[in-house]
Amino acid sequence: MKKTFLNSERAIITSMVIAKTPERVKELTDKSIACGAEAIGMQFEQLNPEYRNKETYKELLSYTDKPVYATNYRNHHNEGKSDETIAEELLELAECGATLVDVLGDLYDKTPGEVTMNEAAATKQMELIGKLHEKGAEVLISSHILKFTPAEKVLEIALEYQRRGADIAKLVVGAETMEEQLENLKIINLLKEKLSIPFLFLSGGECRLLRRIGGEIGCVMYLAVYEHDELAAPAQPLLKNLKAIRDNI
Repeated sequence: MKKTFLNSERAIITSMVIAKTPERVKELTDKSIACGAEAIGMQFEQLNPEYRNKETYKELLSYTDKPVYATNYRNHHNEGKSDETIAEELLELAECGATLVDVLGDLYDKTPGEVTMNEAAATKQMELIGKLHEKGAEVLISSHILKFTPAEKVLEIALEYQRRGADIAKLVVGAETMEEQLENLKIINLLKEKLSIPFLFLSGGECRLLRRIGGEIGCVMYLAVYEHDELAAPAQPLLKNLKAIRDNI
């Protein structure tokens, strides 16, 4: 059966595996699956430079029979690389077996919040997405805005990512007050009504309820971590807690 993040009957619990070595990636993958993870997210930008090669990618991407969501963000060991180089590495990850590949929403035009509306950059993204699809990968376009964003702006960005050919639109905003958190919950319903592709809508800040119940009200997946080690994002809920919430809901 083909691995996929699409067409699931319920939101997929994805454990984000963030590590510097292949051994630690495998360890966290094993622990995550034993704890109930239904997919694995591997953040390849975190791997030490000596492991950034096709042989290691193939080894890690074939390590589990679960779908794998692969990122290659600009930070950590990618600092100083051009966006063209990052894009080439995304194509390598697709070729090596990544199920879902993350394309930054401002790739080819670095912009605050990782959202570009530059048409030349958008055209290059569409060309890259076409190549990723040819290699058999699903594509997610992501923007980490990390601040409260009005509904009309969120919808505008998501529709633009749909136009560019994304299979999933991912937006990470913020919420510092209960009013903003409630507005974010309403935005999920707006995305359900207006988008024809799946989406992942998350929030940082003080109010992170979306990360714990978003999958029950419209998001295509949950993101969690097995444990909060030195590399794990503090905003990501623990896998065991998230699974308990979802199963009880």
